Amino acid sequence: MKTRITDMLGIKYPIICGGMMRLSYPPLCAAISNAGALGNLTSTMYAGKEELKAAIREVRQLTDKPFIVTVTILPAMAVGPDQYRSYFEACAEEKVPAMEISGVPLNRFDDGKYIKILKDAGIKLFHKVGSVKHGKNAARVGYDGVYAAGMEEGGHPLNENVATTVLTPRLVEELDIPVVTTGGMANGRSLAAALCLGAEGIMMASRFINTVECQVHENVKQELIKRQENETALYGNSIGLQGRALINDSLRKIMAIEARGGTLEEMMPHMTGRHGDTIWKEGNMDTGLINVGQSIGLIHDVLTCKNLIEGMVKEAEAIVNQVKAKF
Repeated sequence: MKTRITDMLGIKYPIICGGMMRLSYPPLCAAISNAGALGNLTSTMYAGKEELKAAIREVRQLTDKPFIVTVTILPAMAVGPDQYRSYFEACAEEKVPAMEISGVPLNRFDDGKYIKILKDAGIKLFHKVGSVKHGKNAARVGYDGVYAAGMEEGGHPLNENVATTVLTPRLVEELDIPVVTTGGMANGRSLAAALCLGAEGIMMASRFINTVECQVHENVKQELIKRQENETALYGNSIGLQGRALINDSLRKIMAIEARGGTLEEMMPHMTGRHGDTIWKEGNMDTGLINVGQSIGLIHDVLTCKNLIEGMVKEAEAIVNQVKAKF
C-alpha cells in the first residue's frame, strides 16, 4: 500500500499513531513502527531536552524504522515556552524523522524560528487542523502535511466541529500537501474510507490503547471495549479549550460547571493531569479526563500492534476490491 505519506516517511503502511499523554512511550512507539506504521513518542511526558533526547535514543534502540514526535502547544498541558523550546531543540539535534504539532502552529511560536530549524534538520512537519483556513496556513508557512482532525477525535478537536467525512475532502480540494485523516479512525474500513476521501493515510490514537504493547491497566482496555461511540462528549468550548473525553464522573462535573458559566479555574481540578496514574496505572475510570474519541465504538478486542496494523491493511484492501467490483 503506497501513498505520498508512505513515500515521504519511508513507512510500509499509511497509518500513523497520534500523540497520547502518558501512553506513547518508547516501547509502544517502536512496536508500531516495527509493524510497518509510524509510531509516536509524545514529548510532554518528558521534563525537558535531555529527557526527551534519552527517550528518542531509546526508541532507536528498539527500532530502526521511522517514528514521529508530538508536541502539543496548549494551555492545558501546563508547559511553558522554555520547555517547548527544549523539545524542538532535542528533536532538531536528534534529527527525528517527523514531528506532529498540535494547538498553536509553529509560525506563531517564538516568531516561527523553529520551522526553519526543524526543516533544516530534515524533519517532516505535520500540523493537526480542524478547518480549511488552518490547513492553508500550515501549507503556506512550510508544513509538509496536515492531519484533517474531525470533531470525532479525542483530545482537543477544533471548535468548528466539522466531521472527517467533510473536512478531509475539503482539505484535499484546497491543498497541495498531503492530507492525513484523523477522528473516528480505528479499523480497515476507516482506512479504506479515508483513502477514498482523498487522504494519503490515517492517524489514530484511541485504537492503539487496546494493544498488547500499550502499558495501561487492564481495566482501561476492557472499559474501551465495553463503551460505545455515543459515550464520549465535547467539553470546554466556553473557555476556548474544547476537548472530547469518555463520559465519567469527572467529565459530568466539568460539564455541569460549564453549563452554569463556570471558569477554567473551577474546571481545572477535574481536568488536571494529576489523575493520570489513577486512570492508566490503577484502572480507575471515574476520576480524571480520559481523552478518547468516538472511535471507541469500533474497538472490540486487544491485539498486538503487528496484528492490528496488518489486519487493518488486509481489511482495507479487501473493501477497496469489493467496491471496484461493483463498478
